[in-house]
Amino acid sequence: MLKNKFEAVNIIHDNELSTLVPKAIFNEGAIADYLKFNSKILKSDFVTFDAIERNQSVNVYIPYVNINNYIFDLFGDFTYKHASTVLIETILESDKNTLEPKFYINVNHNRFEIIIVNEGKLQFYNSFEYATKEDFIYYILFTAEQLKYNPETLKLILLGHVIKDDALYNIAYKYIRHVSFGDKKNNYVFTEKQKTNHSNFTLTNSF
Repeated sequence: MLKNKFEAVNIIHDNELSTLVPKAIFNEGAIADYLKFNSKILKSDFVTFDAIERNQSVNVYIPYVNINNYIFDLFGDFTYKHASTVLIETILESDKNTLEPKFYINVNHNRFEIIIVNEGKLQFYNSFEYATKEDFIYYILFTAEQLKYNPETLKLILLGHVIKDDALYNIAYKYIRHVSFGDKKNNYVFTEKQKTNHSNFTLTNSF
C-alpha cells in the first residue's frame, strides 16, 4: 500500500495531547502554553493547531513528528489534522440544526472522548483514560452531573470501539435511559462489510 500513488495524502493524529482554545483569545506566539495546563510537554515538542471555524475555536496539539517525516519521505506534501478536530467538525456539521442536547461518546481502547452538543453548538469536549467499565461510566455520569444533565433524559450516542451488549454498552445502559449508536455521516461504499456503522467514525469522516 505504501508503494501506491495517491492524489492526496491526509494524516490524522490521534492522541491525548490536545486542547481547545477560543479563537478570540488564541495567541499563536504562546501556543505551547495552552497545552501546559493539561499535558506534560517537552521544549523540543513541535506544537501546532487546527482552526475549527464552525465554533470559532482552535485545537492546539502535538502531532507525531516522526510519522509526518516518514510520510513526507514517502509521498511528499500532505495535510494533517488532529483526530478530535475531525470528530468535532463532523458532529457539529451533522447537528447544526438540532436543538436538543446530545452526549457523544467516542471510545478507543484505553481512552474515550465526550462531546456534548446543545442547540447545535459545542458545549463540552474532553478526553478521559479508563481501565475498567466503572471508570468509563464514572466520567460520563460526573460530566452529566457537573453540567446538570439528568441521566433519565439525556441522549447518549456511542461511537468507536463499542458494540451492543459489551461491558461498556451494558453499564452505560444500566445508568442512562437513552443509549444509541451513531451512524456514518458519509456515502462511502466499502469493498469489505464494516462491522458497524459507528466503529471507524473519525477515520471515515476524515476525507
